[in-house]
Amino acid sequence: MNAYAVAGWENFLIAEVTAAAALAGLIFVAVSINLSRILALRGVTGRAADALGLLFGLLAAALLGLVPGQPAVCFGAELLAIGALTAVVMLALQVRDARLPELRRKWVIARVGASQLGPLLMIIAGATMLAHRGGGLYWMAPGVVTSLGGAMLHAWILLIEIQR
Repeated sequence: MNAYAVAGWENFLIAEVTAAAALAGLIFVAVSINLSRILALRGVTGRAADALGLLFGLLAAALLGLVPGQPAVCFGAELLAIGALTAVVMLALQVRDARLPELRRKWVIARVGASQLGPLLMIIAGATMLAHRGGGLYWMAPGVVTSLGGAMLHAWILLIEIQR
């Protein structure tokens, strides 16, 4: 398998789409079940946006990677752009919420950590694909795992923790 060509990564990308889509469905259910509580607690809507942002980034990256015949350099640029856009949008939401006096710094730091590592690894995957050295798509695998983990943490908070 080549870290700088999409060929051979199709099954991984299909699994990524499936996992991200299933978890996105869980987030929508969690939000709809707990909507009044989520809206009542400041900063929690941003956490829901983080979860959906991570999952949308994964979906977009995997779907673009599955485009038949796409040159690897295009997919590298797409990974770089998706990772950067995801990180910047979520960081803007996180900075906004970090200014809320009722949020504990530990909560904000955990939220930023859970949300930024995956997109950062996607940026590295895209940059190394473009450079054709440094790891390429092998950076995408931990990016997917950490993004899914971050989204699952946010889902847990949206389903369970806000009820405490």
